[in-house]
Amino acid sequence: MPKKTTKRLYLIPILSKALDILELLQSENRPLALEAIHQRTRISKTTVYRILKTFVHRGYLAQSQDGLYRQVTRPKKLRFGFGGQSADLPFSQAVTESLQSAAASAGVDLLILDNRYDAATAVANAEEFIRSRVDLVIEFQVEQQVAPIIADRISAAGTPLIAIDIPHPHATYFGVDNYRVGFEAGELLANYARENWGGKVDWILGLDLEEAGPLVQSRITGAFEGVRSLLDGPAVESFVRIDCRGLRDKSHKVVSDFLKRHPKDKHILIATATDTSALGALAAVREHKREKHVVIVGQDALPEIIEEMRKPGCPVIGSVSHEVSQYGPSLIQLGLALLQGQTVPPYNYVQHKMIGRSEAAALA
Repeated sequence: MPKKTTKRLYLIPILSKALDILELLQSENRPLALEAIHQRTRISKTTVYRILKTFVHRGYLAQSQDGLYRQVTRPKKLRFGFGGQSADLPFSQAVTESLQSAAASAGVDLLILDNRYDAATAVANAEEFIRSRVDLVIEFQVEQQVAPIIADRISAAGTPLIAIDIPHPHATYFGVDNYRVGFEAGELLANYARENWGGKVDWILGLDLEEAGPLVQSRITGAFEGVRSLLDGPAVESFVRIDCRGLRDKSHKVVSDFLKRHPKDKHILIATATDTSALGALAAVREHKREKHVVIVGQDALPEIIEEMRKPGCPVIGSVSHEVSQYGPSLIQLGLALLQGQTVPPYNYVQHKMIGRSEAAALA
């Protein structure tokens, strides 16, 4: 019979134990007492004591006055948690891609979880960030009702929080100036009505996003004020807000229903909270062959909406670009500043710009 052989492992037992202790302190990322290290590793207390003292002597660990040990060399790579709004929404996808690129450039690890446009999922993801002991959380979720729950749990864990577009308690805000981007959308709609319809307007529709709360809803508030600033004619009852959740299908349905109820009106302005809503409204307008009676301005300047704007006779006349490419670098820089203890403003606004038909054509 052939002689049975086994592969020898040339391990050094005491070195393996020392690395077990060092890796424990790295993973916990907090000071630990000798007894706690002994309990967690099951290494004899005498051996743990000698290893710890050796690491302190060599400068790999520090011991505080209360006897706790912590790692002081080879700083741990920072890890940020990012709760994306929804992998199914183009703007959310663009934010995620921008953040991934910026994190890689800065040497920051990124734990990405999808909030799926759902409150319960967003809360569960926040709890996962806490369990994973990330250094900072960047939260992009639309449900204002759970914002206090998420923020309270993250704050209780002692983790800094940045909230994108929807304010959260205890969080540093990052996003657009919602009222201002809405106001500029309203101005564009009003100028179109003055130049093409002699200032006559039958209806001003605001396709809203109620669940995101007052700050995001101020996009539609701003749009209505932008229209009023340039047009004297529309009566109060001509301004109609409709909750579409920022979604294409729902926006298509509500606009389609509205056009059915008002078949003879020929001067309709539509301001939307998102380009996804704008695309739904556009589909409804084309379905009813009302392209000459309606104009639309969106938010986000998605590539699909820009492509639509280049088509002759398209009812979409503009979209406010939230400059999504700025999100990643700005968020990483803001996160690093918070972790370094720097004072940052409570509200941090990204730059924006209006993309009209001429700008859309130039982007071709």
